[in-house]
Amino acid sequence: MSAEALALGLREAVLALDFGRTPDALEGGAPLRQFPSLDLAVLAFPADGSPAFGVNLLFSRELPEGLIAPMPPAFGAQQAIGYQADLQGPDGLSVAWQPMADWSQLPFLPLHGRGPRFVAPYPASLLKLMVAVGVCYWLDLGHGRLDEAHDFEGRGQSLQHWLFDMLAVSSNSATSALIAWGHARGLLHAENRSQHALHRLFSQLHLPTLRLANTQPDGGWGNAAGAGVGQLQMSAWDSLRLLWWLDAQDPVDPAPPCPWLDQHAPRLQPASWAALMQGLREQGLDVVLSSSSLAGVPGFQSGIPSGLHPRWLQADGSAKVGEYPFPAASWPAAEVRFAHKIGNTENYSADAGIVRGLAGRQRHYLVALTSNLGSRYAPDEVCASSWKLPRLGAAIDSLMQRLLGP
Repeated sequence: MSAEALALGLREAVLALDFGRTPDALEGGAPLRQFPSLDLAVLAFPADGSPAFGVNLLFSRELPEGLIAPMPPAFGAQQAIGYQADLQGPDGLSVAWQPMADWSQLPFLPLHGRGPRFVAPYPASLLKLMVAVGVCYWLDLGHGRLDEAHDFEGRGQSLQHWLFDMLAVSSNSATSALIAWGHARGLLHAENRSQHALHRLFSQLHLPTLRLANTQPDGGWGNAAGAGVGQLQMSAWDSLRLLWWLDAQDPVDPAPPCPWLDQHAPRLQPASWAALMQGLREQGLDVVLSSSSLAGVPGFQSGIPSGLHPRWLQADGSAKVGEYPFPAASWPAAEVRFAHKIGNTENYSADAGIVRGLAGRQRHYLVALTSNLGSRYAPDEVCASSWKLPRLGAAIDSLMQRLLGP
């Protein structure tokens, strides 16, 4: 077991999937013009108590063979990558990912670090993990209660229900409701809309690429609100370390303490931690690195073998997750529990979560992915992206079985 074996195995898995030949709907089904951007981070927790080991691997049109990022001391912030912020054009398009985009002419802005350039793809709805952490943290500081009612656009329910809807079914309206609540209660309010309490929390946790900037008091957080692409950022490495911070707070079987944090680092209270983790554990959109929700789609490809949570199954054998229907299938059995959040738009797909083995299996690892491989690369309207992303998830899990045990 070693970080080197993990890094080489992951790089081999990505290259074997030939992402550079992914069909692109904007090219009439021909392969995309430029190698896609993939920011992948994986961290393993050996069952025998050996130290954790991990890797951050980055691919892009400028890094088509992949870059294994240097591992920071104590798994701290990544300083050796020159992250640049994604951006949108005046028409609201994600200009960096259009077929004819010339990166030499685009005004990318620095996000964090110094080193080889990596344009960090917009995290899509993975950003809801940041919102959830912020809401729970703010509640724990005495700014409200999970069971308090919150009304938004004519709908009233408890903050805990809004939180679950945002995480488990990726509800955009629930996200807007919680962002509006965060502004009203001071979590997201600041004179320049960026130096707010949530960013201060991320600073305390040493997560410099997590950014939820320019959201609006009415709950706006997308491109049209002046936020969205270019204002909301998550690198895979910092997303993974945020999950480590959560995983280390598990009251039953905690991950090892985060080595870059001291004993005075912020923590969530048990009730808020449990509410957040329920949303991640019971979410029903297994459509990126895991693919159980897509079992009834022609050409189905397996991903991380997490299984679909039974709460989403319908009497006719189909599944319905919030507003998203999935065709009936012989639903695959789970080997692991994948507590995670996905993100998906036309231009982006992301996934990040905590994997733990079931029924005596030893696997325990974290995985985070951001990419520009959104729904325009999907082979079916039900899919979030190319089948290559679930296949990457399956390859990661297979590698982790070899490194960690069954």
